[in-house]
Amino acid sequence: MKKILIYNSGGGLGDSIQIIPIILSLKNHYRRSKIFYLGAHPNHFEGKLKEYNINVDTLELNLKYFGFRWWHLIFVKKNFKKINQDKFDLIIDLQSKFRNSLILKKIPHNHFYSTTFGNLFSTKKIKYNSKNHIDNLSLFLDEKIKLINFNCNKLPRNLINEAKRLLPKSNYIGFSITQGNEYRKKSWSIYKFISLANKSLIKNKIPVFFIEKNQEHIIEKIKNQVPGSLFPETNSDLSCPALVTALSSRLDQAVSIDNGVMHMIGLADIPMIVLFGPTNSEKFAPKNNYTKILDSKKIYGTKDIETISVDEVYNLI
Repeated sequence: MKKILIYNSGGGLGDSIQIIPIILSLKNHYRRSKIFYLGAHPNHFEGKLKEYNINVDTLELNLKYFGFRWWHLIFVKKNFKKINQDKFDLIIDLQSKFRNSLILKKIPHNHFYSTTFGNLFSTKKIKYNSKNHIDNLSLFLDEKIKLINFNCNKLPRNLINEAKRLLPKSNYIGFSITQGNEYRKKSWSIYKFISLANKSLIKNKIPVFFIEKNQEHIIEKIKNQVPGSLFPETNSDLSCPALVTALSSRLDQAVSIDNGVMHMIGLADIPMIVLFGPTNSEKFAPKNNYTKILDSKKIYGTKDIETISVDEVYNLI
């Protein structure tokens, strides 16, 4: 495997963060391979996520929103030829849209891994029995690929030191309460989070909230109702997703809704409780041994995340 291409159609930071263990695992297994990244949206690893030092090369085909336009079928091979690239030994399709997979497969390759439409596009027909791509790739390639999770010690030293300065003690519990995209109601009531934080205070846990600096009204509301709560990002000149991961490594545990911060915390590999309503918990929840999921669809048969009670979360804490 000299050249591997990974395709990610998601546009959010969380979509990119979620595939970091896949990239690290492939880099560890195929140490001489060159790994390329193709996204339907900008490569966050070269932008907002650069402090994670993932180091993958962008495949630039000059096709905006790659895979989401049927006319890409006409130009994908032509544009690939223009950049004078050799064909890929392996293309890894990490999404499940028929159109996107069909277009992606036009890129010259030897092996094509995809779970789209019952593995229709894969060059090797394997019955996958896992939702974990590393397990499936091990079956597909007939090679045992070891899962490599992100190591917070690999973060830039200035971020690690800043996290220690902002959270110098122990017994912290983190909360991520706001959603980035408003297209689906994924947020749990702020008043439920306030109640949960106060219950945690009684047990001598220090509530730490991850909220963007521009959300002053939310920050003030929590400060007034949760005495002793911390908002570390508001006390730092640094601001990036990797700082959130560094701060998360200082926590005993965290509670989050399904959002980008959930994935940033998940990289720290700490115990987490994640709350799901309309979105797919099996697909989006952090993949580690310490994550507990409360999914309103599975518990109450509804996409309404508000059906999850404070006591249900507190009991897991």
